[in-house]
Amino acid sequence: MPQPTNLLLLYTDQQRFDALGCAGNPDIQTPHLDRLAAGGTRFDRHFVQHPFCMPSRLSMLTGRYPTNLHVSEMAVPVPEDTQTVATLLQRAGYRTTNIGKLHFLPHSNRDHRDPHPAYGFDHLEISDEPGPYDDAYRAWVRRHHPDQLEAVTRHVLPPAAAVWREQVAFEDTVPHDLVQDCWQTAAFVGDADATHTAWVGQRVCDLLRGVRPGDAPFFTIAGFYSPHSPLFAPQQYLDLYDPDALTLPRFPPELEQQRKAQGFDDATLRQAVHGYYAMVSEVDHWVGRILDTLDEQGLSDNTVVAFTSDHGEFL
Repeated sequence: MPQPTNLLLLYTDQQRFDALGCAGNPDIQTPHLDRLAAGGTRFDRHFVQHPFCMPSRLSMLTGRYPTNLHVSEMAVPVPEDTQTVATLLQRAGYRTTNIGKLHFLPHSNRDHRDPHPAYGFDHLEISDEPGPYDDAYRAWVRRHHPDQLEAVTRHVLPPAAAVWREQVAFEDTVPHDLVQDCWQTAAFVGDADATHTAWVGQRVCDLLRGVRPGDAPFFTIAGFYSPHSPLFAPQQYLDLYDPDALTLPRFPPELEQQRKAQGFDDATLRQAVHGYYAMVSEVDHWVGRILDTLDEQGLSDNTVVAFTSDHGEFL
């Protein structure tokens, strides 16, 4: 009897449909994602059911509309008994795992050390944002890159989290940098192998190396946070691009007027595109590492790999 097929979902956050070389973008560098597309099928008429993270993610992973789920806004906790694709695959004998972002719970007003509902997953390593909470990502950094703990907190504390912490007088041990504009591109101040993206990529590779003949088939989600703002990327990925040579996104005339009136002139937009593309290229690097690990472990021929994002981005 043939071995059931493994399933690997590579899942980014807030990635434009055209932020891929294989989608015809002449500027962005995504050789590994382009390789994945060349060896499979690229859907160019693929639509999400909602433009916000939480409703879109829940809709995709349950196969139900946000209105049917009664979750059409952010910060609505997903009921613990909600059946997801992981629930169904778990019943079918799959080992189900989510590494990185899942975003089924509000992340700004909770203690991330509390147990997380399973939602059908046998194994969860949840970190819905890169650095501001004492979560699975920081625990990994503490174990493997303890000298990088300060670096991984150099991100904007989400505004809702700042308000909640002030109102309930909640304090944790994580220092926060509240100065950085989330749309201002900056280099990650730590080592490239300690970023949130590196954590997701490395942990997925670790899990793939642990698969043994005769193991149950796996369904694994690699929940990359990038290229969601704040726009931080290691310098080596920023160096892939000349900001002055990047093509600016095109907007409808009414949005062109809005963005300029709101301070998003061409120079501001160009530097944001620079950071955004660098974050996509960092994800691409780790996708390449994951695909190579599948090959090294002899898993490629029996694993369906899908790449998508929860929704797009106007930039």
